Amino acid sequence: MNAIPVAAAASRPRRGPLPPPRKDHYLSLPDANVMGTAAMKETLANLGEVIDARGMMCLYGPAGLGKTMSVNASLRELAPRATRRIEFRGRPTVLDIRRNLFNVLGLPGSPPRQPTAFDTLLKDVLAEEFRVLVCDEAQWLREESFEYFRHLFDDLYTDIAVVFVGGGNTYQVLASKDMLASRVHIWQEFTPLTRVEVVTTIPAYHPVWQTADPDDLLYADDVAAHGVFRTWAKITYHVKRALENNPDLEVDRNLLRWVFSKLGRHSRP
Repeated sequence: MNAIPVAAAASRPRRGPLPPPRKDHYLSLPDANVMGTAAMKETLANLGEVIDARGMMCLYGPAGLGKTMSVNASLRELAPRATRRIEFRGRPTVLDIRRNLFNVLGLPGSPPRQPTAFDTLLKDVLAEEFRVLVCDEAQWLREESFEYFRHLFDDLYTDIAVVFVGGGNTYQVLASKDMLASRVHIWQEFTPLTRVEVVTTIPAYHPVWQTADPDDLLYADDVAAHGVFRTWAKITYHVKRALENNPDLEVDRNLLRWVFSKLGRHSRP
């Protein structure tokens, strides 16, 4: 699918566009590749459909499974200049969301003080050209915050697609509210890598795994990674540093056990 043409970016730097590709990987892991997993391919297809439909989407699942990476990589292909990312820590109020949108849209001057004037300004801007609004860490949103996005989405003149990305109770909150759930065009759940995906994906994920024994990969997954890409990134980082410090080392279970000792009690050799 071709990227969506939008107006040229303003000269003023703006928060909110897609981050550089190197930021997709946990720890900005050097030499790591974005993998075309089943989840990644599904994300690309689903986002393409949601963009065409000017719809709403929810991607959900436990932390560390590659939700944000999949969304960012897909939107670089589909709508790189139309995308604006919004991310919260804590429980944002509706006013927090208004101000965040003001910033990521690169609007000049100071935000309006009156809620009605603020909403009118945001709706007018979101009607000028198509935008993909990505709300990451959506598990932090209150119910009224989700409703505010619905308010913007339902406006007859705004031209937006809305993508919620979150873990925790994101699905439960959205699905339990009929007014919200009925507007979600596509739901996509992320699950851990299967054992088959581990042995087919991880060797191509990073050069340190290219010659690893598949049984050792499964051992690492069973003991520590549990199909979680973020944990695989941490394991890969430690293996890479160990090989850089001692090129005579081999990627075997002795090295893996040493790495596991750095990962805390979630790993059990």
